[in-house]
Amino acid sequence: MAMDMLDTVTLTTGKSERPPRRRKGMSGWHFVLAPVALLFVIPFAQMVMASLSPADELVKFPPPFIPSHFTLDGFIALFTTTDVLVWLLNSTIVSIIAIVAHGILCSLAGYGFARLRFRGRNFGFFMIVATIMIPTQLLMIPTYVMFSKLGVINTLSAAFVPWLASAFGIFLMRQFFLSIPAEIEEAAALDGANRLQTFLRVVLPLAKPAIATLAIFTLLSSWNDLIWPLIAINDDSIFTVQLGIANFQSTRRTQWELLMAANVIATAPLVLFFLFAQKQFVQTMTMSGMKG
Repeated sequence: MAMDMLDTVTLTTGKSERPPRRRKGMSGWHFVLAPVALLFVIPFAQMVMASLSPADELVKFPPPFIPSHFTLDGFIALFTTTDVLVWLLNSTIVSIIAIVAHGILCSLAGYGFARLRFRGRNFGFFMIVATIMIPTQLLMIPTYVMFSKLGVINTLSAAFVPWLASAFGIFLMRQFFLSIPAEIEEAAALDGANRLQTFLRVVLPLAKPAIATLAIFTLLSSWNDLIWPLIAINDDSIFTVQLGIANFQSTRRTQWELLMAANVIATAPLVLFFLFAQKQFVQTMTMSGMKG
């Protein structure tokens, strides 16, 4: 009945009129998630307010949440007295290389473990995943010795080489590739595509949600990495942003307005990238064609 009415309207007007979508109302989960979200937003908002506060108000106890007047003195002093732009550039280079390398290497390795049949496949995958359980502190000394012999200590390469691939990334991509129906690849093979063409033209476009998720985790880990650069890098000109802020805080008296401004600058790229990647994640999930 409803379809007949819709067809009649289409024939008479030439336009297909569909009933408007109903907007979903508030649910009980909104009252639960809103306070939780507020708990995470308040510290970030307080950091932003502190970066815009006068220096004399930050030494009061307790410091005011909203300053009496806003000022950019902290940001101006940060850019004029430190090499924060160089630190940001170095961290950006490290993170971009880490994201691209993870997307390529982990996708190839994950697809190989998910689809290719070879001797020792399960054992090799188990050994790779088992490395996740090894504490990072145990790997620092042998990694430092190996990097020292390779001559990459105290260079920017020492910061991004450990992030070229990870066991977690291989595990994540393998699990996603296993969820893709094999019939899709068989159909591509019937059309004459080889294994590499099937991977690049069929499987990889469907893996955009997993790649976006992997990019978020890789950015968070590589951008916030402090312990390893603290050991492997001593030159001020190749400091990452986290190492630069830590060194800036320890070599002079604590200037809270500068420190808060540096933290805002170090955190803002992560927030912006997460918002962008989250949107891409939702879009690729709805456009992946994996509906029943």
